[in-house]
Amino acid sequence: MKKFSSLLTLTILSTVTFAQKSNHNLIVGTYTAPGKSEGIYIYSFNAKTAATFIKSITKNTANPSYVAVSPDNQFVYAVNETGATSTVSAFKYDAASGNLIFLNKVDSHGADPCYLTVDAKNVIVANYSGGSLAVFSRKADGSLTEAVQIIKHTGKSIDPKGRQESAHVHMVKFTPDHQYLIVNDLGEDQIYIYNYNPTAKEKTLAIKSVLKTNAGTGPRHITFSPNGKFAYLAHEFNGSITAFAYSNGTLTKIQEIGTTPKDFTGKIDGADIHVSADGKFLYETNRGDANSISAFSILPTGKLKFIETVSTLGKGPRNFTIDPTGKFLLVGHQYTNNIVIFNRNKTTGKLTDSGKRIDVGAPVCLLFN
Repeated sequence: MKKFSSLLTLTILSTVTFAQKSNHNLIVGTYTAPGKSEGIYIYSFNAKTAATFIKSITKNTANPSYVAVSPDNQFVYAVNETGATSTVSAFKYDAASGNLIFLNKVDSHGADPCYLTVDAKNVIVANYSGGSLAVFSRKADGSLTEAVQIIKHTGKSIDPKGRQESAHVHMVKFTPDHQYLIVNDLGEDQIYIYNYNPTAKEKTLAIKSVLKTNAGTGPRHITFSPNGKFAYLAHEFNGSITAFAYSNGTLTKIQEIGTTPKDFTGKIDGADIHVSADGKFLYETNRGDANSISAFSILPTGKLKFIETVSTLGKGPRNFTIDPTGKFLLVGHQYTNNIVIFNRNKTTGKLTDSGKRIDVGAPVCLLFN
């Protein structure tokens, strides 16, 4: 507990320092097919005005749909979501210039990787169509080894539209104490919790427990409160959010709440979910026919209280992020090829259109660093 408290203090201090900067890099992962994007885009973002300008475009990397930055800010890793030929790419990262220098790429060991996470030792990838997750060790120069561990899920669930006929690993995320890895399997309607041993030669991950979610809902993304006490799971098929209490590798359900009106009959396609840095508000996006973002206040108990649902002002809000100052919330639209920048009221949590846009092809991952 003392080690976790020290880690939390360091994280808060670094977050405060980071937020005080005026300019930040915004890294945007995209789909290069059908051809409106050229690769990974890095913008300079002014945290006072929300003004942006392009710093670099990393070309010749296919469908870098999800990206992650190493903890030391020296390297960037990206999935290359290209079906059965999918790979994971490593880049040397110069934050000052925004330039990425290609290091190497390796087989993702599963079709269509859609998420990855990185720490000082490893990169771990979620393979959606492959229904697997793979662990790659990081070399001293930032490049990746071949996979040191591959775990294949084999279950299914009840979705009548055929989206759960096999396992679909959608997210891999470390718990706040960094002792465990949460793995959401949309195809199985299950959350896997793995023990994490970063220096193990073979079994970096070992199963701790499996948590069944509501059948036919498709668990997609999960996020934790800054204090590490609560977690919030977004379900893709119905846009609902499950709130959990978290402690020592255990998730305990405390609430289930919806994000669309009860009379909504269109396609929902829940997408992304994040908590503001102050821990006071949670946001969740829906795609499909909804194209909306919902805001909730987080009560001291960890439960959510609905604030509002507003249009994301585009189609296919796949991913969103809050800037380091908390003043702005940016939503990437896969199908209208732009990023909409909202003003965010830090007192009420409400969003209003800033009128500012970033035009970029098929943005599906937004990351400040």
